[in-house]
Amino acid sequence: MAAEIPGDQGSCPTITPQDCGKSPDEDSTSHCRPATKMSGEMDKPLISRRLVDSDGSLAETPSKAPKVGILGSGDFARSLATRLIGSGFSVVVGSRNPKRTAGLFPSSAQVTLREEAVSSPEVIFVAVFREHYSSLCDLSDQLAGKILVDVSNPTEQEHLQHRESNAEYLASLFPTCTVVKAFNVISAWTLQAGPRDGNRQVPICSDQPEAKRTVSEMVHAMGFMPVDMGSLASAREVEAMPLRLLPGWKVPTLLALGLFVCFYAYNFIRDVLHPYVQHGKNKFYKLPVSVVNTTLPCVAYVLLSLVYLPGVLAATLQLRRGTKYRRFPDWLDHWLQHRKQIGLLSFYCAALHAVYSFCLPLLRSSRYELVNLAVDQVANKSHLWVEEEVWRMEIYVSLGVLALGTLSLLAVTSLPSIANSLNWREFSFVQSTLGFVALVLTTLHTLTYGWTRAFEENRYKFYLPPTFTLTLLVPCVVILAKALFLLPCFSRRLAKIRRGWEKDGAIKFVLPTDHILVEKTSHV
Repeated sequence: MAAEIPGDQGSCPTITPQDCGKSPDEDSTSHCRPATKMSGEMDKPLISRRLVDSDGSLAETPSKAPKVGILGSGDFARSLATRLIGSGFSVVVGSRNPKRTAGLFPSSAQVTLREEAVSSPEVIFVAVFREHYSSLCDLSDQLAGKILVDVSNPTEQEHLQHRESNAEYLASLFPTCTVVKAFNVISAWTLQAGPRDGNRQVPICSDQPEAKRTVSEMVHAMGFMPVDMGSLASAREVEAMPLRLLPGWKVPTLLALGLFVCFYAYNFIRDVLHPYVQHGKNKFYKLPVSVVNTTLPCVAYVLLSLVYLPGVLAATLQLRRGTKYRRFPDWLDHWLQHRKQIGLLSFYCAALHAVYSFCLPLLRSSRYELVNLAVDQVANKSHLWVEEEVWRMEIYVSLGVLALGTLSLLAVTSLPSIANSLNWREFSFVQSTLGFVALVLTTLHTLTYGWTRAFEENRYKFYLPPTFTLTLLVPCVVILAKALFLLPCFSRRLAKIRRGWEKDGAIKFVLPTDHILVEKTSHV
């Protein structure tokens, strides 16, 4: 996209007919027409259409642009000023040392003393830390009647220490101003790079609807999406958002780690400890790779089955109750809400298993085993080709590749950018139908790996069954239950219930007394 020539907004650069691709004798009144302005976010680039100087700073903003003030000169203040100027605003920055900080801001931003910066703008962004709020009290007269946008975030310790939010504390210091909490969930990098699919929403809360509307218009102008969070009392909740570290992943991650530890210990007892105790063989070298590679598919397989088990339990409850208007138990609600994270962790473990499997032939221990096997074959003049084992390995590997490919498709469609391009039927088909196909393929992959080993006595070390037999328990239950639900006697009744039918003929809506319960409710 070609850049425009910086200059005065009231002037127009001279354009010759040759510049427009026409001959000089053509009509000079119609050969140049302004380009159609792009709508939406694409017409709000980070760098303004009035391009840059040679030093990379922005050109001068027109005087008629809406003026916005910023108190502070930190990283966020600089990114905010750059984004505001790129969105068509005139920015004046208030700093305690304007001469030192002026070079850090775009050239079109006016950097001055704080007293002068707050005199004319009606909307002022307060981009300073909470402990520095008291230093702004000298400006209380100039700030009277203005809108203060608090963009600060407390640390985790400060959030637990103070009962009131930063925005509420700022409002108590300046009672004659209207305080709006906004932009605290947007990072300085996002402000510079522009909005992305995963980071576009800007929660806003204030006690004055008119102030929220003004700030919401600014959020729209900057290319983001405002979200009304209510009164200023919600500021504490808004300020807690950046402090959360993957809240939806805590339980699934602990579940995956717990399964990994259990299966790793089980495989260690069978594959390492048993040979050492019974035969005196030292196989501790298997701990870093071989035992891990045996554990990862077990974890991936069980996690994948746990994605579809809560759906089976929910359907069973609905069939038993004969209605869909009764809440599921809290543990089932939480389970249903974490299915996406559990599925992605299953894919992660399966992908690691594939990588580890590719690396097995590179291990020196594997090379030694191949050499010893070759020596034994030459010495004993034996023939090691076993038709059954060849077919078993071929089918086993093929089913594993198909299962991993299907899991990859499920993982890709769970991304917001891909999921948003699918309608509900397409998304449901991929996540539900193809997900169940992936579970069936994984089960066949495991059964082919086991083959007849489950019935061999020497496979039960310390009287412990092979690991793959344990992993088959939950998936087989899920597959059998899914098969039962396909029977007409169950499928028709379940379809009627999910369309609103009840066995007693009366629909009873029971509203939970606690509003938190409403947020937890899942619908299947």
